[in-house]
Amino acid sequence: MSKRPILVLQMQRMGDLILSFPLFLWLERTYPGHPIWVVAEEKFFRPLMPISPRVTYFPWEGVQVLRQNKYELIVNLSIRSQAANLAGELQSEAKLGPVASKDGVTHILGNWQLYRASVVENNRHNLFHWADLNALDCVPLSHLASTRWPQPRTLHKESNRIGIFLGASEEAKRPSVRFWADLCTELLGKGLRPVLFGGPMERGIGQEVARMCKGPVLDMSGKLKLGELIAVGQSLQLFITPDTGPMHLAAWSGLKVLNLSMGNVNPWETGPYQNDHFVLRSTMSCALGCWSCTRDQLYCHTPFTPSRIAVAAKRIIVEDRASLQKINMPGLRMSLTARNADGLYHLNQLSGSRAQAGDLLGKFWQQYFGAVFGLWSTDGPNRAWAEFAAQKTELAGKMSKHLPLLGKEFSRGLARSAPLNDSFWNSCPLILRQFTGFIQLFLQNNDYSRESWIRVLSYYEQLAAILSSS
Repeated sequence: MSKRPILVLQMQRMGDLILSFPLFLWLERTYPGHPIWVVAEEKFFRPLMPISPRVTYFPWEGVQVLRQNKYELIVNLSIRSQAANLAGELQSEAKLGPVASKDGVTHILGNWQLYRASVVENNRHNLFHWADLNALDCVPLSHLASTRWPQPRTLHKESNRIGIFLGASEEAKRPSVRFWADLCTELLGKGLRPVLFGGPMERGIGQEVARMCKGPVLDMSGKLKLGELIAVGQSLQLFITPDTGPMHLAAWSGLKVLNLSMGNVNPWETGPYQNDHFVLRSTMSCALGCWSCTRDQLYCHTPFTPSRIAVAAKRIIVEDRASLQKINMPGLRMSLTARNADGLYHLNQLSGSRAQAGDLLGKFWQQYFGAVFGLWSTDGPNRAWAEFAAQKTELAGKMSKHLPLLGKEFSRGLARSAPLNDSFWNSCPLILRQFTGFIQLFLQNNDYSRESWIRVLSYYEQLAAILSSS
């Protein structure tokens, strides 16, 4: 008798689909013999099928077929209401992600899916990558930790072709045409041959960059399908790109990436997922946890200069790791994608400013949520808190001082079963918002039931115990 399928609903963009590929592999390992079915946009999954894990894809137009089956597990990774409705309608032993009830009310199932939703506009101190969060509710951490991703290709040093992807989903996430043209000039001056890439929307940008550069630049923007981009990528030493779908395609296919992480993106969440890719990010305070820019201009773009990027690219190509660690780029931090001791995505700093308060706090919150959701013991958050308290005494004191106020608020909530004020989470000090943002969404998601208030007090008590341990 055949085993019930596992259904993943991934109706987001190309990059989101590629970041779901690890989940597909882990589901196959966790649920052997169960077919993996995926609902996705056909314009994205069709060209990716040659490099996708072994799954069966369904376009949204074909979901009628899905109603004929019962499922072992449904994982909804989409934010669309149609996906939540479908997840609620279908029969399954277990469900994760947004699921709508018959009366149209949507609840998010799974601790990690709920945590992921809680970092919307609240991700300054989030260090969990989307690809890991996709899986943590339904795949053992040991499977993530034991996965060995192939190293990105290193071509013969005589090869000097550099790919540049010009586009991104939003203007804030990509450099200007002038920047790209000047970068091409800088690369040419270092003996490298830039090749421009982009989708149909970037065709005009590519033409303008090539015209402004006035050098031998090969413009392939708008001319290649995804499969062709993968093939051409086999001949490139490096792929310089903003945070965009083709960046994830390059990393998945083994092309070494230099990610210019600018604008309202967080590389901890959406950086190149496989190991040994390079990430450049602004160290400006407003660039950390930015959801949408509220300033009069994109100041976080300023430290990204063509000359700096060209120098970094050259050193990456010749594999001069020691020089990369010494590179002086004020306002920028260069990191290398890796895995931490727990087997989760990590950014190892190569150059730039030392660990700041936000770095230490992010590490603490990652350890805290991992402990309360059962990934590991409280030893991790205890150590992370001790490190934070030792290095940032004033902030640690502020956090400890405010904590009893939360305890009183939660005790009143339990006694009255009253909802929190809508502004509760972001009226708290910034250092606590990773916690308060999750707590508020957790209560809303559970309709402020008495059981949910009791659970919140448990989360609070675990946090208080850790903060009082040093």
